[in-house]
Amino acid sequence: MEKEEMLRVGVVTTTHGVHGEVKVFPTTEDAKRFKSLKRVYLDLGKELLPVTVESVKFFKQMVIVKFKEVGSVEQAALYRNKDILIERDDALPLAENEFYICDLVGLSVVTDTGEALGILTEVIKTGANDVFEVTLPDKKTVLIPYIEDCVKEISLEEGRILVHLLPGLL
Repeated sequence: MEKEEMLRVGVVTTTHGVHGEVKVFPTTEDAKRFKSLKRVYLDLGKELLPVTVESVKFFKQMVIVKFKEVGSVEQAALYRNKDILIERDDALPLAENEFYICDLVGLSVVTDTGEALGILTEVIKTGANDVFEVTLPDKKTVLIPYIEDCVKEISLEEGRILVHLLPGLL
């Protein structure tokens, strides 16, 4: 399984209890979706380790997960700070005009006047609306709010995002 075909749904932060459970910081829109996950992958850097979700509990903003293959706190500690990935086929369906962040990062950003602006390097979640961080050729960055007035079109097929720069953005 190629990492590029995987989506991150959380990050193991620490162990929980003595039976091998882990605390997970969810990076998915809906943390409740962990209840429906059966098989996930721990990103160990050089390899992806498939594990089976045995049980899921929720505590504050965290998800407590027990993997069938992990039976002790010592084993669980090995996975601290590791990403939890799922196959793209197991991802939540997207609504119209929704995209996975991993599909947007790396796209070229072009203005509606035809100027090549730079590359989308990060999507920042702000609560109100997402903000696109675009790295310019001189390595400076510009922040563009993901609102209808600024982001005119996203084309994964063409590998580009068409934007309108409001006065003061640059």
